[in-house]
Amino acid sequence: MSRLAKRPIVVPPKTKVSVSEQVVRVQGPKGTLTRTFNRHVSVEVGAEGVQVSPRNTTIEARASLGTYASHIKNMLQGVNEGFSKKLLIDGVGFKWEVAGKNLNLSLGFSHPVRAAIPEGLTVTVEKNMLTVVGFDKELVGQFAANIHALKKPEPYKGKGIRYEGEVIRRKQGKKAT
Repeated sequence: MSRLAKRPIVVPPKTKVSVSEQVVRVQGPKGTLTRTFNRHVSVEVGAEGVQVSPRNTTIEARASLGTYASHIKNMLQGVNEGFSKKLLIDGVGFKWEVAGKNLNLSLGFSHPVRAAIPEGLTVTVEKNMLTVVGFDKELVGQFAANIHALKKPEPYKGKGIRYEGEVIRRKQGKKAT
């Protein structure tokens, strides 16, 4: 059994958790998140917090227990504090700007690239840094990954889009004799 699922998950103040059948709904100061859970896992809300337990003793039930406990922790953290990812852009002529619900990128291609900003995310641009903020960890991470995949950093000069703190292994390149 997962170590995360053995102890109850503490619900912060100003946060409300409700469970109906296999749907968990978490309401907090930043918003509301819902998630449908597997039939092998039961979720109960008590005085100590949220308890995740297996409904039966199958391998699938025990394997998914820690995952669902982690999902609930992320939901609780998201509706209270929120999540953010920061991306950096390096390269001559590479730039991005927010225009309404779209992110316009110039990445050295023959055409500009447009990415639609999903509902529930806030995207801000400051010089060469893009900040993605939201209360759904999955949505924030997926949008940042989609932007990162548009122009991954190359190993010779480091041009492209990278996460803040991401280390790029540099290659030496050709030597003139």
